[in-house]
Amino acid sequence: MSVFELHRTANPTPEAKRAELVADPVFGKVFTDHMAVADYTEGRGWHDLRIVATDDFRLHPAAAVLHYGQEIFEGLKAYRHDDGSVWLFRPEKNAARFVASAERLEMAPFDPGQFLASVTELVALEEAWVPRPDGEKSLYLRPFEIANEPYLGVREAKNYIYGLIATPVGAYYPAPVKLWVTPNFTRAAPGGTGTAKCGGNYAASLAAANEAAAHGCGQVLYLDGAEHKWLEECGTMNFMMLTSDGEMVTPALGSILPGVTRDSLLKLAADHGLKPVERHISIDELRAGLADGKIVETFACGTAAVITPIVGFASPEHGEQVVGDGEPGVKTKELRQHLLDIQYGRAEDKQGWMHRVV
Repeated sequence: MSVFELHRTANPTPEAKRAELVADPVFGKVFTDHMAVADYTEGRGWHDLRIVATDDFRLHPAAAVLHYGQEIFEGLKAYRHDDGSVWLFRPEKNAARFVASAERLEMAPFDPGQFLASVTELVALEEAWVPRPDGEKSLYLRPFEIANEPYLGVREAKNYIYGLIATPVGAYYPAPVKLWVTPNFTRAAPGGTGTAKCGGNYAASLAAANEAAAHGCGQVLYLDGAEHKWLEECGTMNFMMLTSDGEMVTPALGSILPGVTRDSLLKLAADHGLKPVERHISIDELRAGLADGKIVETFACGTAAVITPIVGFASPEHGEQVVGDGEPGVKTKELRQHLLDIQYGRAEDKQGWMHRVV
């Protein structure tokens, strides 16, 4: 039985046009015909769960999201396998993190069961929008929640909207990147919103990303906000490094986002002869390890990017440092391929991570 009531669009995308859009997708530019929506009212809870034509929201100019930034979101993908079936990768992790983000921003948590129903029902309806797996194509899913109560007092809102939109995508970072170690910006601080997936974190990252681009780097590497010493995250991804003695090391959780891809790679590490380690990593350790060969590979990871090899670092104080020979590392490529093979059904799913939709 469906959880979300279906109201089909009166103007579906013509089949030929849809096939054209799906064959050559641009990340976040084109959206499926339908979206999932639900409303929250204090005292009533979540109600009117529905799938409707993708359309604009109507918001009062005093809506709390516009003034105080109560907004959260998630990102996950639907993958088509070679037999035509469509699958999700660990969607329950996104559902749980969505609740945690809501709680951090004092928003109404969306029930994980309803979250999963919205994803599976929308993907099943829009199955034709899921691309063939060539070129790492997939259907990217963006669940989000915003505060829509019209009220200018500074408190948590009483009304919210949940939404889920979908867009066919290809590879997010098609090439390796060099990271800029920013001396001017930090992403989060202890007690802040670093562990929540909220829009404010990303808005605050734009200046640092532009600073990185101005110095010829594809992304930024943040240091902690307290001591400006400890590695945290890249601009949109978690950070990992491989050592010469077989460790896969990543910054410990605390003020960074608990990435689903990050967690998955830690669990796959042993399959590649690597020991997963979560701990604090100083920028001095990174620089010394690159210089003496202790650190042999570095990469960033996330749902959109999967794994992006990091081939160098730059900063105003220390100039540029190359990782290894300046090319993507062997283990990095192996891990990336292993994860993609699980997601696209080419490798055994020993962990039970994949959930079939159609």
